[in-house]
Amino acid sequence: MKQRTLLREVSIKGNALHTGDAVHMIFKPAAVDHGIVFKRMDLHGHPEIKPRVDLVTDLVRATTIQQGHAKIHTVEHVLSALSGCGIDNLLIEMDAGEPPIMDGSAREFVKMIQQGEPLEQDAEREYFTLTEPISVSRGNSSIIALPFDGLKISCTSADDRGIHTQHLSLTIDPDVYVTQIAASRTFTIYEDIEGLLKLGKIKGGSLDCAVVIKGDKIISKEPLRFADEFVRHKILDIVGDITLLGAPLKAHIVATRPGHAINAELTKLLFEKLEAWKKGGKKPTKPATPKAEITTETTLDIRRVLDTLPHRYPFVMIDRVVELTDDTLTAIKNVTINEPYFQGHYPGNPVMPGVLQIEAMAQAAGILLLRRTTMESKTALFMSCDKVKWRKPVRPGDQLSIKVKLTKLRGTIACAEGECSVGAQTVSSGELMFALVDTNQMD
Repeated sequence: MKQRTLLREVSIKGNALHTGDAVHMIFKPAAVDHGIVFKRMDLHGHPEIKPRVDLVTDLVRATTIQQGHAKIHTVEHVLSALSGCGIDNLLIEMDAGEPPIMDGSAREFVKMIQQGEPLEQDAEREYFTLTEPISVSRGNSSIIALPFDGLKISCTSADDRGIHTQHLSLTIDPDVYVTQIAASRTFTIYEDIEGLLKLGKIKGGSLDCAVVIKGDKIISKEPLRFADEFVRHKILDIVGDITLLGAPLKAHIVATRPGHAINAELTKLLFEKLEAWKKGGKKPTKPATPKAEITTETTLDIRRVLDTLPHRYPFVMIDRVVELTDDTLTAIKNVTINEPYFQGHYPGNPVMPGVLQIEAMAQAAGILLLRRTTMESKTALFMSCDKVKWRKPVRPGDQLSIKVKLTKLRGTIACAEGECSVGAQTVSSGELMFALVDTNQMD
């Protein structure tokens, strides 16, 4: 089958679900092997992001990707529409950080694709064909991928009370996607809304873009579009999330109570197999990531720091690890006037907040703990601090030296002593406690 793009440019305007921002989104034709690329027109330099699962940073009720300072929230509906309609190459320009939610489905994006007219290109589409089963489970959710000559999704959707349990199995092609999947809307449980608002989510949410389930009642501005609309939307999300693999997939996916987090876990496993296949068909025996190599390293540059920590701009407090032993670590943070917090702390008298010095110690201690144990799917979670002292202001131009020493390690709980200094003078210190947790427990 040939690769496809669009014949002409098409655009749409609307408001985003989680940020609430107004956004103008444009689909532009792209050349063979260009892939799907987002371009942030509202940011300096117009940074581009090619959506892949290794760029995922947030999976709370949506899939968010980030590269450098550029972030795109809630990519799954747009990616689902493009994948479902068989579009391989496209440039997506946006003047905000999240696509418009429209009616909560992928229907409007499918209409854009149809208006732009899918166009075959002079190159074959290269599929990734799964050759062996893989699976992921967490609690009462599971997702399995099986070898299959095509893309088939069998999904069971249900809430914690066993109400609105739905099941559907479909072999996905453009016709099936457009007629059976695209129009299904996102939905939420009424009791979850307050918690999502507290997390800063769904600022643009309303009954115009979601179905709300309250007990055994359905709250919606229009009747359900399908009797089993909820499971169809779950399939829509799966199609979008596995698009982060970076290649069209041939497999049969069997999902029970799926969500973005477990979809991403499966896509990560598929991505590892895809990368191994690209390198010559070797099957990886462990995740294809350099993180485990940290146990033999005595220094880490910024790339390795980012491999180890989940933090990203503007909250990475370590630029380099300059010394690393079994129980101690020394890192540096170059404090520049470009730090965003200096705008308000304080105007005309910039001072690095003391809490961020503590955060720097916690991040350093997290690296040290992760070095002492198996790092796969783990995150060091800062729990508490004690005996904290700040002795001297830290200002732009200072180089912060961060030293931590592991004083206690029992199971997954650890304690450390931390100290920050500028030159030979200590500027802050404290005792820290943190835990090593499974990354999926943080969702």
